Amino acid sequence: MQAKDIMTPNPSCCTPETSLRECAQMMVDHDCGEIPVLDAQGKPIGVITDRDICCRAVAKGIDTNGARVGEFMTTPAITVSEDDTEERCIGVMEEHMIRRVPVVDTQGVCCGIMAQADLAQRLAPQPVSHMLREVSTPTDHASRLFHDKA
Repeated sequence: MQAKDIMTPNPSCCTPETSLRECAQMMVDHDCGEIPVLDAQGKPIGVITDRDICCRAVAKGIDTNGARVGEFMTTPAITVSEDDTEERCIGVMEEHMIRRVPVVDTQGVCCGIMAQADLAQRLAPQPVSHMLREVSTPTDHASRLFHDKA
């Protein structure tokens, strides 16, 4: 199976200029925890997660109406190709310890997003349980490594 067979197509996306509040509302409206951040050509340059918003902004008392996604997003964007195999997608998620990954087409434009839930619904339990274990290993990663941009 390829990424295009597993992914959620046409995900909700934003730009670095999108406000954190607006991005959080997009997550509520689309029932998701990650939004790809795209450049003007539709190519992923990063992602913003509910955890990024909570740990990097809200917990520090940042005004989410005035703050922009570009200040708090995770970069670079780790992506997979729509033609990548399920094994490659799982490998990328395990290697980078991420729970979701944007999917790009042959031009590098975001065409989908793949979450652990997408894989769990479509694959045999063994590879999924291995991926969950690898991605869930505690690490000094994500919000703990964020440095204030001064």
